[in-house]
Amino acid sequence: MMRMKVFVIAAVAFASLVSFISAIHGSEAQLSSLFEDNALFSSLSTQQPSQSQPLMVPITVINGAAAKGAVCLDGTSPAYHFHPGSGSGANSWLIHLEGGGWCNTIRNCVFRKTTRRGSFKFMEKTLPFTGILSNKPEENPDFFNWNRVKIRYCDGASFAGDSQNEANQLQFRGQKIWLAAIEELMSKGMQKANQALLSGCSAGGLASIIHCDEFGSMFPKSTKVKCLSDAGFFLDAVDVSGGHTLRNMFGGVVTLQEVQKNLPKSCLNQLDPISCFFPQNLIQHVQTPLFLLNAAYDAWQVQESLAPHSADPSGSWKDCKTNHAKCNSSQMQFLQDFRNQMLNDVKDFTRSSATGLFINSCFAHCQSERQDTWFADDSPLINDMPVAIAVGDWFFDRKTIKAVDCAYPCDTTCHNLIFK
Repeated sequence: MMRMKVFVIAAVAFASLVSFISAIHGSEAQLSSLFEDNALFSSLSTQQPSQSQPLMVPITVINGAAAKGAVCLDGTSPAYHFHPGSGSGANSWLIHLEGGGWCNTIRNCVFRKTTRRGSFKFMEKTLPFTGILSNKPEENPDFFNWNRVKIRYCDGASFAGDSQNEANQLQFRGQKIWLAAIEELMSKGMQKANQALLSGCSAGGLASIIHCDEFGSMFPKSTKVKCLSDAGFFLDAVDVSGGHTLRNMFGGVVTLQEVQKNLPKSCLNQLDPISCFFPQNLIQHVQTPLFLLNAAYDAWQVQESLAPHSADPSGSWKDCKTNHAKCNSSQMQFLQDFRNQMLNDVKDFTRSSATGLFINSCFAHCQSERQDTWFADDSPLINDMPVAIAVGDWFFDRKTIKAVDCAYPCDTTCHNLIFK
């Protein structure tokens, strides 16, 4: 029986968002922040599974962050959401880094200041904790009673920039935000952690790779520390026009926000800073155990890296990138080549017994935050194993997890994202 679940984005709402952003900014970078917004999918998808009401967690401003120069793009204070652990999880900590695209030009960083991705003023003051952040054992079997934290993303460079643009009143302080947040959480009990997991989704998934070893170094050797990157494995891929859309975007981010200051020196000794912002070149430099969770046909990368409007002005990819079932054979081969590049880029990574991998052949993005894709009756599976069990088995060393799906269209458990 087909268990495939399709999530449909309401036509008018999504189209108007895209045209609004394109008209004002002409850049994929800002649309990326909308695409990665779980709230967008949740509010517009017409087939969300029924579930119990999620835990709503209030926001906490980071004390004294501004005095340390740790501020959002507009100079407001950064923040996080924290739900304390209990029982056997009282001394275990899960730190989750929020995603939401990047800003790669002065123009779209200035716009970003007017959104929750660039200013505390516009952040939701409570957030639902679902998926890996859920407090219910039936929804999150291994981490439900841990101390769980979601750090808000308001710098536009995966918590890695450190510069400013005075003329446009822009603060690029992602690295300082990261450090201020961790310092405060340490003072709230994380320094006594017996185990800790740094996770993140999308731009936050890239951040969890960048900061993984730094996070590990903050704990004594006796503390079990690992990292999870969900939908953060952005490929330095060729787009449908033969260009390098994502490399060009990342180039703007790295240069504008001086990200090279916070990238591994071992990588910078071999490659240029832009290349060292791509996970395929970063993962070999990460010593702390790392788990990569990614859809082989990552929906964000298909839309924004492989076939953005700038690379497809005639719109020949429009139907395919909004609904994979409408791809012709040559388009599908292009997407299979993308999957093959991803698998090739993780080949060396998988040789270590400490690493974990879950690459399912789905058109999805961010599968640890959504309850339906993390752990539910019909959640995506590889070899009958859902994402939550794979991550838990890996973290607790119950099993070696190197789960790679067969190529599309063999997986009928996917929750594929379809845009109308």
